[in-house]
Amino acid sequence: MGTSQGLTAIVGTVLDANPGFERLWLYRRGLLGGQMTGRKKATDSKTKILLVDDHPLFRQGVADVLKRNLDCQVCGEADDVSTAMAAIKKTKPDMAIVDVALGTASGIDLIEKIKVDHPKLLILVLSMHDETLYAERALRAGARGYVMKGVPVPEIVTAVRKVLAGDIYLSERMSRDLLEGIASGTAGATRSPLETLSNREIEVFELIGHGHGTRDIAELLHLSVKTIETNRENIKRKLHLSKAVELQRQAFLWVQHLPAEITASR
Repeated sequence: MGTSQGLTAIVGTVLDANPGFERLWLYRRGLLGGQMTGRKKATDSKTKILLVDDHPLFRQGVADVLKRNLDCQVCGEADDVSTAMAAIKKTKPDMAIVDVALGTASGIDLIEKIKVDHPKLLILVLSMHDETLYAERALRAGARGYVMKGVPVPEIVTAVRKVLAGDIYLSERMSRDLLEGIASGTAGATRSPLETLSNREIEVFELIGHGHGTRDIAELLHLSVKTIETNRENIKRKLHLSKAVELQRQAFLWVQHLPAEITASR
């Protein structure tokens, strides 16, 4: 058995024999906030869940899944940061299910805002964006789980149940990647240049991919043109891109979920 196969087997054995190990490791790494105990829920009313996604049809689909499979109430819906914060204040949900991309806004920014104003609110991210790039960012911002759109319905239901029970939910692949990283001492090793981008740079990169120019991005993010120009240069440097047209091409491919040509080195 090779070294990597042996490590995978060891980590798998640890997870199977010690279900609480994953949560303990995440807690010590700073990805699991609060206490190690589950959150108590009221027994005299249904669990209230707020849906935050900029696609109405998708929100309706998630609402139907929750109503059919869980004893819960979808107490509200929102499609951007401001309406989400207003809905939380009005409806006082037990959980918010949030997308990473909210039009021109960032779901990661929303999670950070929620944890400041409503630190006890449970947050599950449900997004089409690659978990290897966003899951750890979401957990660090304050989310309790990350699940990708397109997974089977039972997996979404499981994720909601685990988070409501006070646990962290990650896919089996993501959990093992994180644990293998810590077990092998390579937890901080970069798997893709995209992972070196800051949350703001990822946001700018995504807007570039949607066809926005520097001035448009500055207006959308309420930042100066000079700041966005600096972000663009940092992104090019980190992704080993020399020209603006290369940056635009790679950003477009990424937002379209098409194979990009970004490599660790050239």
